[in-house]
Amino acid sequence: MNASKFNINFVGKFPIAVVFSVLLVGGSLLMFLTKGLNYGVDFRGGAEIQVSFSNQLDLGKLRDSLGSNGFNSSSVQRIGSDDKNDFLIKVSSDEKQLNSVTDKITSMLMSDFADLNPEILKTDIVGPKAGEELRISGFQAMAWALLMIMIYIALRFDYKYSPGAIVALLHDVIIIIGVFVLMQKEFSLQIVGALLAVIGYSVNDTVVVYDRVREHEERDHSKTLNTQINTALNETLSRTLLTSLTTFIVAGVMFVLGGGIIHDFFFAICLGVLVGTYSSIFVAAPTIMFFDKFTKRANA
Repeated sequence: MNASKFNINFVGKFPIAVVFSVLLVGGSLLMFLTKGLNYGVDFRGGAEIQVSFSNQLDLGKLRDSLGSNGFNSSSVQRIGSDDKNDFLIKVSSDEKQLNSVTDKITSMLMSDFADLNPEILKTDIVGPKAGEELRISGFQAMAWALLMIMIYIALRFDYKYSPGAIVALLHDVIIIIGVFVLMQKEFSLQIVGALLAVIGYSVNDTVVVYDRVREHEERDHSKTLNTQINTALNETLSRTLLTSLTTFIVAGVMFVLGGGIIHDFFFAICLGVLVGTYSSIFVAAPTIMFFDKFTKRANA
């Protein structure tokens, strides 16, 4: 095995990283409990209307028109390039008014923008009850993913590694949710998909580190776990940075150029790559050390 080009004392920086992570996670949870997520139409119920105009229309003008007609809890996104003039309008509503809301928006578009020949391309309606079921299913999907990953890590490595992977994944998900609460970005099904993608990416990075730590443990029992973790992190650092940088660049390009419809999805992916890379080094590894000391103390 080639010697690492790096010689960074990661273990010495763990106490600072743990305090930093606790503050981030604690702040995210506090905001979530006090402010709450800005759920999209998928999760709270409402209507989505895709409309196309024959000529260019300013996004702000469309938003102002919706606001002046009483649709204050609405959001508008441009779909595709500017020359297509396609927009997605999302409006929240209770179950009794869903059909009337779509009719009212259609009438508003036809009257306020008659000179632009608005054409309704698609209308989707989600009831509040269905939205609640989707919201529960989305969080259940993340919970099941975490549980399966915990079982996989425990079977592939050792039980002392499993909690570290789960703590790191929870750390990533909670911080991303905290950022969405802070910025009041819409939390929808596509964001749940992004979080599941982040979970998969982060656990892959963590497994690479764990695999190297296990190699060192099996090869040399004379060294302390702290030394083995430090060596493993330095040896995998170049791979971690190259993988993260490549993924971040691709996701960043999609975030900038992909258009409004996938903007929030790739925002979550970019954030997940940064947080996931950090947690693989400064969250998953310290947790191994903690549980190793805990099990030794319990067996003493």
